[in-house]
Amino acid sequence: MIYYSTRDTDRKNPQTFANAVLQGLASDGGLFLPEKLPTLPNSFFEHIERISNEDIALQIAVAFIGDEIPLDVLKQIVVETINFDLPLFPVKENMFSLELYHGPTMAFKDVGARFMARVMAYFVKQHLKQEVKVVVATSGDTGSAVAAGFFGMEGIKVYILYPKGKVSPLQEKQLNTWGGNIIALEVEGSFDDCQALAKQLLNDEELKHTAYLSSANSINIARLVPQSFYYAIAYKQLKQYQKPIVFCVPSGNFGNLAAGFMLKLMGMPVERFIAATNANDVFPKFLSEGVYASAPSKVTLSNAMDVGAPSNFERLWQLCDQDVAVFRKYMQSISVSDATTTNTLKTVYETKNYLLDPHGAVGYYALDQYLNEHPDVIGAFLETAHPAKFVEVVEHILQEKINIPAKLMAFAAKEKVAFQVPVDAEAVKRVLQEK
Repeated sequence: MIYYSTRDTDRKNPQTFANAVLQGLASDGGLFLPEKLPTLPNSFFEHIERISNEDIALQIAVAFIGDEIPLDVLKQIVVETINFDLPLFPVKENMFSLELYHGPTMAFKDVGARFMARVMAYFVKQHLKQEVKVVVATSGDTGSAVAAGFFGMEGIKVYILYPKGKVSPLQEKQLNTWGGNIIALEVEGSFDDCQALAKQLLNDEELKHTAYLSSANSINIARLVPQSFYYAIAYKQLKQYQKPIVFCVPSGNFGNLAAGFMLKLMGMPVERFIAATNANDVFPKFLSEGVYASAPSKVTLSNAMDVGAPSNFERLWQLCDQDVAVFRKYMQSISVSDATTTNTLKTVYETKNYLLDPHGAVGYYALDQYLNEHPDVIGAFLETAHPAKFVEVVEHILQEKINIPAKLMAFAAKEKVAFQVPVDAEAVKRVLQEK
């Protein structure tokens, strides 16, 4: 499989999957995509209910990776990636919650991070003779999942940039209590600042001479490939209802939407995607006005989606042939306010006895609006994190205590270890050079 940067319009710099993963961000600042998306045979989706989840994931992985990883090694990576439940929970008629929070850090990014860590470790061992420094920006869940996925991996150090005061206390403990090869950097700025710093560092020529640099955000193709697994696993469960299927995706950096959309283009029979955003409404405005314009991020209750310059828009732009009409054919988007998020979380808990997190509440509301207008379809929204990860917000809305799982409570007792840094690439670079 050959990969190109989204900015390599003349196709002058082809890369293997291994090189795309190890580079993370292309040298021209673009994101990697396959030269041509692989297609899955019709029989794969026609008979998907007969295929185990592990084999579903393995067939998708092989389509993206080819023979760059031996089949037995790749199978073991896949088994270790999805060795926890990915259930569809019926919330109301024709609406399901795809619960992606049953992994070790209780967030959907466990799937992508576990796969990426193992794939990268394999390629480091096979292709490199030097230490890899992985730089990742996070608004919450990415950092914790990456830390858990890469902790203890030989030959790899991970530097996590997160915005000071803009991550929930429990999420923060999942970022900065690891030690070892996981270094937490508390940035005095927004997530957009963290993301911009990460991109600067990954393209810093001086750093490149002293260490091999890579990324672990959804800018890395090894994060998107496994995120397509759970769309196929959800499709397997929804197919039995024999209705058109819609996926609603709470969206910030748009990696999750890009992963699902790639699988759609590879043959998954899904009718539509709904991109549910919070007040950071760059994408709904793009679909409405036909012009993309990034904006400063706004702070909301659904903080992991507080992104004003979503990186994966660049991938979607290429996948949609740089044509807003193609976007509109397959996708729609809605911006959900904090007030509506609050009301949705509270109402669903009281009337359906189902507890959402703030991001899931955004997804639920957007899907509910769509189903009201399209009663003949069946839909699933992605519930991306356990509500207890946002315990302060959820308890304030409900005015009652919620149960906090033991695996989250274990982090609360650990000691914070983080370096405070300004929004200054040179200051952050010094940490990477010294630690």
